[in-house]
Amino acid sequence: MLKSKSFVKKTRKGSIIKVVREHYLRDDIWCGSQACSQCNQQELILEKSPSSGSDICKFPHYLLPDTNVVLHQVDILEDEIIKNCIFLQTVQQEVKHRSLPAYKRIQGLTANPDKKFYVFSNEYHKDTFTERLGGETANDYNDRVIRKAASWYTAHLANCGESPPKVVLLTNDKANQEKAKAEGIITYTVYEYVKSLTEKPLLVDRLAQIEQNERKKDKMDVDIKSGKGKGILYPEHLGMAAIQRGIKEGQYRQGTFLASRENYREGFVSVPGEEKMFFIKGLSNLNRVVQNDAVAIEVLPKHKWTCPSSLIEVDDNVDPEAVNSLESEDDQKASPISASAQPTCRVVGIIKRNWRQYCGTIEPSIMKGGSRHLVRPAEKRIPKIRIETRQAESLLGHRIIVAMDSWPRTSRYPVGHFVKNLGEIGDKDTENQVLLLEHDVPHGPFSETVLSFLPKMPWTITDEDLKLRTDLRWVDVCSVDPPGCTDIDDALHCRPLENGNYEVGVHIADVSHFIKPGNALDDEAADRGTTVYLTDKRIDMVPDLLSSNLCSLRGGEERFAFSVIWELTKDAEILDTKFMKSVIRSRAALTYEEAQLRIDDKSQTDAVATSLRGLLALSKILKKGRLEKGALVLASPEIRFNIDSETHDPIDVQEKMIRETNSMVEEFMLLANTSVARKILGDFTKSSLLRRHPVPPPSQYEMAIKAALARGFKLEIDNGLTLSKSLDEAVMEENPLFNTLLRMLTTRCMTQAVYFSSGTIPEEDFFHFGLASPIYTHFTSPIRRYADLMVHRMLAVAIGYEEVCPELLNQEKVQEICENLNYRHKMAQYAGRASVELHTHIFFRNKVTVEDGYILFVRKNALQVFIPKYGFEGTLFLKEKGKEGLFIYNEQEPSQTAGNVKFCLFDKVRVQISTEMSNLQHQRLKIGLVEPQVPGFSVTSASTAEKNEEPPAKRVKQK
Repeated sequence: MLKSKSFVKKTRKGSIIKVVREHYLRDDIWCGSQACSQCNQQELILEKSPSSGSDICKFPHYLLPDTNVVLHQVDILEDEIIKNCIFLQTVQQEVKHRSLPAYKRIQGLTANPDKKFYVFSNEYHKDTFTERLGGETANDYNDRVIRKAASWYTAHLANCGESPPKVVLLTNDKANQEKAKAEGIITYTVYEYVKSLTEKPLLVDRLAQIEQNERKKDKMDVDIKSGKGKGILYPEHLGMAAIQRGIKEGQYRQGTFLASRENYREGFVSVPGEEKMFFIKGLSNLNRVVQNDAVAIEVLPKHKWTCPSSLIEVDDNVDPEAVNSLESEDDQKASPISASAQPTCRVVGIIKRNWRQYCGTIEPSIMKGGSRHLVRPAEKRIPKIRIETRQAESLLGHRIIVAMDSWPRTSRYPVGHFVKNLGEIGDKDTENQVLLLEHDVPHGPFSETVLSFLPKMPWTITDEDLKLRTDLRWVDVCSVDPPGCTDIDDALHCRPLENGNYEVGVHIADVSHFIKPGNALDDEAADRGTTVYLTDKRIDMVPDLLSSNLCSLRGGEERFAFSVIWELTKDAEILDTKFMKSVIRSRAALTYEEAQLRIDDKSQTDAVATSLRGLLALSKILKKGRLEKGALVLASPEIRFNIDSETHDPIDVQEKMIRETNSMVEEFMLLANTSVARKILGDFTKSSLLRRHPVPPPSQYEMAIKAALARGFKLEIDNGLTLSKSLDEAVMEENPLFNTLLRMLTTRCMTQAVYFSSGTIPEEDFFHFGLASPIYTHFTSPIRRYADLMVHRMLAVAIGYEEVCPELLNQEKVQEICENLNYRHKMAQYAGRASVELHTHIFFRNKVTVEDGYILFVRKNALQVFIPKYGFEGTLFLKEKGKEGLFIYNEQEPSQTAGNVKFCLFDKVRVQISTEMSNLQHQRLKIGLVEPQVPGFSVTSASTAEKNEEPPAKRVKQK
């Protein structure tokens, strides 16, 4: 059947055109039920006699949720007791339009054969297609479409046997329910249905509090209009129409909210095009905004501008009913206006909530027997979340998952619901699960669909393969990696030429041979974006068969590679560059230490040792040239845990040893990446996948400049070369670690390096500041980075090895991929840091040790101390109960003084490190001051190691 609709439309140029829209309807779309004998079915998903244990629906039935139920109650739908559900095409499309995360979760449910969830194409079925009526709202139309589909299913299944399954419409819309009942449709609210599931009485806790909050909001609006409104804590948010009008007129600005890590009453808004972020102070001005929300802000008059507090402040309130006046609290914490005041703003509206599920711990309620509780999220930039649960007693001492539902004006905290119990606090598996969830790391097993695209074993290189590739199996190639590496994606060689020059090759695992664009394996790799390295495990981007076997350039194995080969002079000048698909056989898979020993042992004169010596000599020349151009050498603490083979707990910790071979490999990887970037840009002018490091604005250096001046040094920030020279000169004989500490601070001043599509920005912005390179990309790690896999595909086209696929020419599509890669890369870094922090806590469990530390920051109520041996930072609070006036804070230096003892930036201190075990909910590292001794200040001062933007330690690359 064909439905057509025609209308006339006026173009921008004033022409009148006729538009005809055709909609084809079918009579062969099956219902998906095993009970049905009428449809010519190819796919039977819904069970013949489904049962859920409901005491109000004791008959066999299928569930048909409306759009809002799917959007807001997906936690319920994911429970194992909910099966045999019909998703309408109309609902699925609307969910995709309104919430991509919810849509992806629904896709996961429909792909799970155990759930028995069926997608019904109601918009193409001749009996369920529904045309929109004139003047009908979108919401009313969608409700009518859903009711029509429910009615059709009810009538269709009525003739299926003696006890046919019925359809139950789940909707929380009262008007929709009344109309459905009038049409003879069985319907319940989600709460009514979930409460009826006798086998899962506690499932009610997982209901999103949408209905209840809407009723409370309606009542509050009535009270406000009648003058009875009490307990209003926050200003009302503007509607979208007012926000859009205000932004257009310049009254408001749009940006992304970033909460302070040190003070829960403060935050910043990043506005596109602005060098500095706008500052927000006070809970009332924050106005219920949550980390990463898109917000509308109003910049305050200059006389109201202020600056971040020097206090480190956490929200220790444990009362879920707290309704204290926010204004009075904020006034007490206000900072005096000073010359350092920053542009300050307030939140006037929410453009988009970017909430997700959060891991946390439930706090004991001060109200005995109460059902309302506060959950403290693991991510300290997220506010506490108020939930209602009857399981609180059993959840104490456990890590749980909660979701936010709303944040009413009358509630100090956002309102949410319980989702899942992860396990006991302190259990390593539980804590690993928390850090993966908190950093949105895809870590589930690869699906059967994904695995189906792997090559069949046994796999061998065929004669046909050799005809298409350059045979380099005769070349003395070797790899150099960290110990224990199994995903070896790069190898090198160097050999002298008859003309006195050198041939140097970088050979990279040819992952693109095994992963073709657009299949399920490629989609999964693109979504994961990167391999994530934790202290005790690795979360692979691609299945193990590829990452640790067929793509890994293991010693003695023949492997496919993508090779870059240069002819270099003795002065490392590039005379020629070639790119080729190849076959190699690595002579040895060495660790950095093993390679260094071969180089240093002059008695070893074999081909591999000779090759390594040539590579090292040339790499030193390349590095010298980079540094002379302004490439930076920055610093981050890097440590490695030695893990017990049985318990998998850390038993020792050591600082990463940097050898010449580390730098040798790095130099040739950088050279390969730069050479490939130039090559692909020639063929993909508008869509090359490149990597840039934006030049940091001068304002970002304020922290490092101030720290250097405090010790008599001046940081020159005109460009990378002047910065590099001034860092080299900042050396103190009496404090050997000073230069490293200053480089650590300077690292934190840097902007983030990002992937981008070449057609999206001007070519002068391609510059990579840290490497002082005008163009750069990632090519050398395709096993663990999807960006490199994309670059391999582009390079294969550029050398004529493969035909181009349309995706590679689409700069918008490439940029979309880059955005995901930037996000995944950042989250992988944070997850790795969190893993180091977790193992640091485990390492110090039941230990007390005294170590040297260095002051990185001086705060109004604390010192932030870096402990080099263990690579983490701790916060040493200086305010003991009853001794608040012991320390005097000087913001100008900055410094803290107690009697004749003074603490300044970079000063060395001795601290005692132990684990705070008194509170099972929040086990923390406790730091006490040992030296210098301060009369009246004890070594057991309450202090905790807190997460920072920089890690407690940067995870050593562990392949």
